[in-house]
Amino acid sequence: MELRKLTSPHLISTKIHLASKQEAIEYLVKQLDEEGKLHSKDEFLKAVQDREELSPTGFEGGLAIPHGKSTAVKEAAFAVATIAKPLTDWESIDPSNQVELIILLAIPDQEAGSTHLSLLSEFVTRLSDDAYKQGLLNASSSEELFERLDAAGEEAEESEESAGQSAESRLILAVTACPAGIAHTYMAAEALTKAGKEIGCRVLVEKQGANGIEDRHTKENLRKADAVIFANDVAVKDEERFAHLPKVKTSVAAPLRDARGILEKAEAKAAAHVKDEQVSEAAATDDSEEEQDGKGFKAEVKDSILTGISYIIPIIVAGGMTLAAAVLISQAFDLQTLYDTEGSWLWMLRQLGGGLLGQLMVPILAAYMAYSIADKPALGPGFAAGVAANLIGSGFLGGMLGGFLAGFFLKFLKNKIKPKGTFAGFISFWVYPVLGTLVVGSIMLFVIGEPLAWVNNGLINWLGSLSGANALILGAILGAMVSFDLGGPVNKAAYTFCIGAMASGNFIPYAAFASVKMVSAFAVTGATVLGKKYFSLQEQEIGKQTWLLGLAGITEGAIPFMINDPLRVIPSLVAGSAVTGAIVAYFDLGLNVPGAGIFSLALLQGQPILFAAGLWFGAALLGALISMVLLIATRKRKITKEAAAAA
Repeated sequence: MELRKLTSPHLISTKIHLASKQEAIEYLVKQLDEEGKLHSKDEFLKAVQDREELSPTGFEGGLAIPHGKSTAVKEAAFAVATIAKPLTDWESIDPSNQVELIILLAIPDQEAGSTHLSLLSEFVTRLSDDAYKQGLLNASSSEELFERLDAAGEEAEESEESAGQSAESRLILAVTACPAGIAHTYMAAEALTKAGKEIGCRVLVEKQGANGIEDRHTKENLRKADAVIFANDVAVKDEERFAHLPKVKTSVAAPLRDARGILEKAEAKAAAHVKDEQVSEAAATDDSEEEQDGKGFKAEVKDSILTGISYIIPIIVAGGMTLAAAVLISQAFDLQTLYDTEGSWLWMLRQLGGGLLGQLMVPILAAYMAYSIADKPALGPGFAAGVAANLIGSGFLGGMLGGFLAGFFLKFLKNKIKPKGTFAGFISFWVYPVLGTLVVGSIMLFVIGEPLAWVNNGLINWLGSLSGANALILGAILGAMVSFDLGGPVNKAAYTFCIGAMASGNFIPYAAFASVKMVSAFAVTGATVLGKKYFSLQEQEIGKQTWLLGLAGITEGAIPFMINDPLRVIPSLVAGSAVTGAIVAYFDLGLNVPGAGIFSLALLQGQPILFAAGLWFGAALLGALISMVLLIATRKRKITKEAAAAA
């Protein structure tokens, strides 16, 4: 991509004095407007500011790339400014980033998925090269910086030509992939390519990012390659293409720290590997054994969890918002009868949202966790494990366990039963999925299912024995159970007890249950908004929506956080939820209508309606505040501990 076609010297400023992020953005927007790139300066400025609210546009090493997609933009363009005194108020992926190079992208709405991603990834890739970035920062005039914009592209073409002429150097393939699919995917690719030039080996990198698969490895490159590097935090797509090559597996951030060391390890494996000169097209897609000294067990488990989360987030958002709409409509317009009438439009809307959350989410989580560990052969057994988790009522925790079982069993199976010779197709398409499904499904249903049913019934009976106990204690226990596994067996035991108590004329437990269901969602939103520098961009995006799910009494929005860091998130949510449950039960608030949501406060019993409503909702907010503080504090401590370990 030729960057100079999208800007001009008039849109470039060097060594200017700006005092803040806001002043910098307003200055660059004004430059674009004066150059005739905008229909409306104010409208585009709002689009940029709205984007700034979503997540940080600062990166690391002094770089910030704000951007706006709007109908106010006439044609795609960008403006650049280098800052005399670095800005310290720009929110960045690296909290210590001090911005001295700003590139503002102006993208027409219709080019949001094409020019926007291409331009952003191009800048991130080029600016990974310190020499290129320093060249821009050191430019003394707008004309000089303008001329240097495409210097990296010209050097890359020359480098590719010289690399193509070197027949003696090894060919190392690489695949980079991160959850967001933008910054680190391209930065890792650039780091590996640069290190390859330094040590004299040819490196070709396939980026699996937000644009899909870019620079896909050709069959010829797969045939000629000596080794492959997987630098990924999510599952690599079509990994079976590389089955014939020795592998080095690492995280997507590792090449930014030690690309040379990773390449040297790949070269060492290539030297020890006997290359098959007869490797064919079919062999390049064979599922043969991987190198045993690849990613460690902990890294494999972490990548599996991240992959599962990345696939269930759209299901949670779509299903949660659909179910929330059905719940809120029924309660706002007194349509509870229609909501419960089978076949009605509101009932079907409820079933659609509930089906996505209750039937699809756990199987998808289990399947793609298994896929991350053992590739495509694990998808069938992974889905089966998730369906089994639903059948035994184990919730997302059972789904995670099933995903791990399916993934590691299929990995074991692939190592023991190789798809070779006449029966290769039979093994890959029958033995793996069928045997995997039977074994994993049976373990989930008959080994895990029975104890789980016993635990569930035991919890219900235990709660029944507490029904005459101090209301404060019972409310706290119910609150803790609701948020312990967010829809799992412990949560279901609490729900079953509350419904049973309601049928017996005791409405207090369900009032506590309904109030507590809002705590986890509100806490997650508060933590990601007020403590956003401690949470990933993906977590921040999820957090901004969970409060609305909480208003409808839907807890699933907090599940990705619990999956990713259960040892910190579960106690944090349980603590706040216990307080909420205790307060509601202590004041004898009752609710005799099943279904949880904000409009339940109009149906509360036991106290004057305004006092009851304020107390019930206030208890939820207090519990959420406690959980929010704990979420931020534990995440901050985790980050500090990891930083100290890395130092």
